[in-house]
Amino acid sequence: MTPKKRRRLAFVAAILAAGAVLAVGIVYELGQNTQYFRSPSDIAANQVQPGIAFRLGGLVQQNSVHHGSGADVSFQVTDGKGTVPVEYNGVLPALFREGQGVVALGVLNGTGTFVATEVLAKHDEKYMPPEVVDALKRSGRWKEGGT
Repeated sequence: MTPKKRRRLAFVAAILAAGAVLAVGIVYELGQNTQYFRSPSDIAANQVQPGIAFRLGGLVQQNSVHHGSGADVSFQVTDGKGTVPVEYNGVLPALFREGQGVVALGVLNGTGTFVATEVLAKHDEKYMPPEVVDALKRSGRWKEGGT
C-alpha cells in the first residue's frame, strides 16, 4: 500500500471513529433526558424508584381534589387498579377536573407521593394520550369513545 493510500485510509478511519463517538454521545444524552410514562398500577408494583423523573397518567379520582393554601393542590390519579396521591404547586389547566384524564410530570418522593412539576389535562372529549389509554385498557376502565 502506498503512503498516500495509508493516509486516506487513516483519514477515513478517523472520520468513522469520530462519527461513532458522536453517535454514542447523542444516544446517551437522549437516554438521560427521557421521561418514561408510568401508570398508578406500575407504581403500586414498585416499578418506579423515588427521585427518578417520569410521567404519571390516569384519571383524576372522584372526590380527591383538595386545594391548600396558595397554589397548593393535592389529588389522586387512578387507573382502576392502583391509585397514587399527587401534590402540585401551581395553576391547574382549565380542563382539569375529577374523572378526566391527566398526565403529570414529576418525581415520586420517599413516602409514595408523586410531586408534580407540571400537570396536563386532556384538551377535548376525544383525545387522551395513548399511554393513558393503554393503561386504562389494561385496568379495564377504558370505554370506547372516551372516558
